[in-house]
Amino acid sequence: MLQRLTAAALLLFAIAATAATPKRVAPPKTVAPPAMSHPVAMFLSDLCAKGKQRVTFKAAAVGTHFFFEEATGVTVYVYDGTGYRKEAFLKSATLASALKRYGAKP
Repeated sequence: MLQRLTAAALLLFAIAATAATPKRVAPPKTVAPPAMSHPVAMFLSDLCAKGKQRVTFKAAAVGTHFFFEEATGVTVYVYDGTGYRKEAFLKSATLASALKRYGAKP
């Protein structure tokens, strides 16, 4: 009887100890590059109103085109050999619909 009681107490203690162990949470993934050009830094600064506004956007590059989706639509850029220049703005479009329109797979 004493052995059963001791075994039950040990089992209960083991279950309680493992349940009380906090789960490790992975640190958030950083996406910031180790370096960036001045124009990119100024663009990002202006985009978020010098840190006063949180922004959310999607972007994709396919072939010679770069697609930048924001709340109002998608801006399409084309690579001209030295950089990307604005080609079109697709009002109310999503990134997926812009990619499809330009024959790229999302």
